[in-house]
Amino acid sequence: MPNWMVPGDFSKIAVGIDRPEDVVVGKDGRVFASDHQCAVAQIHPDGSFTRMGPKGGAPNGINMDLQGRVLIANFGIYDREDGPLQRFDPATGKHETLVAEVEGRRLTSANYPVLDRAGNIWCANSTHAETWPQALDGRPDGFIFVLRPDGSTSIVAEGLKFPNGLALSADDRWLHCAQTSGADVMRFEILPGGRLGPGERYGPQLGRLMAPGDAEAQAAAAHHPDDLGYTDGVGMDADGNLWVCLPAANKIVAIRPSGVVETVVHDPSGEIINHPTNVTWGGPELKDLYIGSIRAGYVLKARSPVAGQPQTHQL
Repeated sequence: MPNWMVPGDFSKIAVGIDRPEDVVVGKDGRVFASDHQCAVAQIHPDGSFTRMGPKGGAPNGINMDLQGRVLIANFGIYDREDGPLQRFDPATGKHETLVAEVEGRRLTSANYPVLDRAGNIWCANSTHAETWPQALDGRPDGFIFVLRPDGSTSIVAEGLKFPNGLALSADDRWLHCAQTSGADVMRFEILPGGRLGPGERYGPQLGRLMAPGDAEAQAAAAHHPDDLGYTDGVGMDADGNLWVCLPAANKIVAIRPSGVVETVVHDPSGEIINHPTNVTWGGPELKDLYIGSIRAGYVLKARSPVAGQPQTHQL
């Protein structure tokens, strides 16, 4: 296991960006981030950024297909709008909806998309609550759906507690999914035909949850958030460690293949690591680490102590 990081390892880039929940890095090195003011923002080597595409909803988790088009999970519930799976082509400016409903169920809170080598796009829909904070009470109304290469869609896992970030294992055998209001990570075996096997918890519960309606517990958490376990984005490194963002604690941890959990970086003050939501690797040897946030008006960048596992579009 490498030496882990401190907040001072990170520099702020794309300063002034709005709600940069996630980052994706293309095989050609181009860097894109979510931005509440457009479809996607391109971050330039000097740290500046350019907004691209139309504004609408809340672009959340983003990824990329083999043609360099950006896959966007639109967390529309943030603005009380629909939350479909979308795609934006930086080369042409084409912005389109890929999936707006699955099996008759409207998408309200698409959260994170990931593409496997068979061409399946897996994506979470976090909740059907009226507002997203209501869903943090632990209600199991979230699901994972798939968009297959033939255009068919299905709900492949349901009864989940605010399913959020997704990450594939190196061999595409397992799909990992953070359950935000479960304070944990689930994993599912990927079966032929774009299906999933039953879910199982991967690693331990990663922190404390506040009891809904418990004002005393919420006040205590506001003063001592370090052990809050609301899991968000996840990412796999080249050594098989699953990095998990804990935004309420301003912390990122890693679940080792053995199941042991170690802290990657923690910033109790939130001055630098402020509500981290996703981790992404790119650059030389996949050691440029990017961290997105739902609260900070910037993206963080550092050299990672370990390379990231290449995503499908980076192979």
